[in-house]
Amino acid sequence: MIIKKDYHKLLSLGIPIIIGQIGVIILGFADTLMIGHHSTKELAAASFVNNMFNLAIIFSTGFSYGLTPIVGSLFGQGKKTETGQALKNSLLANTTLALLVCVSMTILYLNIQKMGQPEELIPYIKPYFLILLISIPFVLWFNGFKQFADGITDTKISMWVLLSGNVLNIIGNYILIYGKLGMPEMGIVGAGISTLTSRILMVVSFCIIFFTSKRYSIYRKGFFTGKINKDDFVQLNKLGWPIAGQMGMEAASFSLSAIMIGWLGSMELASYQIMIAVSQVCFMMYYGMGAAVAIRISYFNGQNDTDNVRNTSKYGFHIMLCLLIMNSIPIFLLRNHIGGWFTDSETVSIMVAQTIIPFLLYQFGDALQINYANALRGIADVKPMMLYAFIAYFVISLPVGYIFGFVFDWGLIGVWMAFPFGLTSAGLMYWYRFRKMTHFLNTSQHK
Repeated sequence: MIIKKDYHKLLSLGIPIIIGQIGVIILGFADTLMIGHHSTKELAAASFVNNMFNLAIIFSTGFSYGLTPIVGSLFGQGKKTETGQALKNSLLANTTLALLVCVSMTILYLNIQKMGQPEELIPYIKPYFLILLISIPFVLWFNGFKQFADGITDTKISMWVLLSGNVLNIIGNYILIYGKLGMPEMGIVGAGISTLTSRILMVVSFCIIFFTSKRYSIYRKGFFTGKINKDDFVQLNKLGWPIAGQMGMEAASFSLSAIMIGWLGSMELASYQIMIAVSQVCFMMYYGMGAAVAIRISYFNGQNDTDNVRNTSKYGFHIMLCLLIMNSIPIFLLRNHIGGWFTDSETVSIMVAQTIIPFLLYQFGDALQINYANALRGIADVKPMMLYAFIAYFVISLPVGYIFGFVFDWGLIGVWMAFPFGLTSAGLMYWYRFRKMTHFLNTSQHK
């Protein structure tokens, strides 16, 4: 009965996060569908730009995750006012990072033509890139509010804000990409404007909720009376940078693979974008449950309850394995039809079908690494993850992708075949570290 209650608690936290993430998935599908049916060249350009920004956004999201163990631990100890102060310092830290990310992406923008992408894509890549660049600060501010709400177990608020923002984004895509309701037909630029607008509105929505809602009054008091202070700022950076580095290197393995696939041609790049949209179905669902694992573990860690810390990681992985099976079966059965949903190109559809097998092969590793990365985040043991991620993605995944894709001449499939090696090795290293650290904590508490 106790175990059943633990699964129920994880699901009650995780399902709203997953639903919110499904909204992101649907948006990714809608973007890819609408852009793909407008123009295959625009789909290829969106693939390149989205993969570059996915790297920046996932890195930034990882940094904001440093707030979760802090808020979760304070919430577990009943220190609600202090959580408001933590949010205040988190927003400052996220703003600082937003400036750094914008500078980095601007440098990347100025060197796009040196990255070996098809010349015919550059006129589509540049304006879309600039619009998404403007949206970066809003992504980080939203992440700050979201991690705070999730940390105090109020995951439904984030769900509704995400879903509402994504619905508006999809409607905006339809209007601006195809020129409906009297608007000009803007193609990929319209998709960028719609994304920017929705990200601004999501931040505005969270501000209204936090600063006016009665349920947040105690946290709002801490926000206004709490001070910007060195201790909180340092702690947020101490936790945030390693998580950002770990998630950033994982995203980099996909983004840099997109650059390699761009060397093969526009058709390969378009098929890669479709498969990335499909992969987000699984990734976002695992990460929604992973966030619940981190929240629950940080709560128990604040109470020095190591037994429940370890049990939560185990139960979370069991749920992820169920999600893995639920996702993999329909994707395999529909492998010959998925490409046709996104584009009219028969060549791209065939390439998509060919990449399904390596995609399914890495699902276990992806679930494993997400579960135990979040478990380590919950106990605030994040520094070693950067080294493990570097080994998994830069020492193993990227070189293997280049060897399979270009040395063995397996092309697109060869690049995809590297991901099972990288993700599974990362998952095993995170699992071993978590097991080692919780054994150490358990031994210390029983002395």
